Amino acid sequence: MKKKISVLSLVVSLALAKVHAGEIVIIGNNNVPKMDMVTIQKIYTGKIISVSNVNIKPVAVKAGMAERNRFLQDYMNQDEEKYTGYWTVRRYIGKGTPPTELNNMAEVIRYVQSTAGAIGYIDEAELKTGVNVVARK
Repeated sequence: MKKKISVLSLVVSLALAKVHAGEIVIIGNNNVPKMDMVTIQKIYTGKIISVSNVNIKPVAVKAGMAERNRFLQDYMNQDEEKYTGYWTVRRYIGKGTPPTELNNMAEVIRYVQSTAGAIGYIDEAELKTGVNVVARK
């Protein structure tokens, strides 16, 4: 009986976590314009580095974080293994470096708000007044 209760509580916990998880939104410094999905994909794959004459500095959260997994799935149509492999090859052939990785959503928000051209992704539940949303799915 105890095992059934544990499994049930795990299922309920996971369901509640999914309910509380909002959509992933792309935020940008105040000088960053609105963007479409293709532009976001090109930025996070290093294929473009500026939009509307603004040099873009993308940041990400560390591998394994739920927000990163959702970003990769929702915006990049990739999983962690494919995305990491892509950047391993790009670095090896001298075609750039992956976005800087930060530890949590608060660091992403601070960096984006204080760095001209910066963009990052966060859970929409983390949005605060004054944060510039440049794209959402």
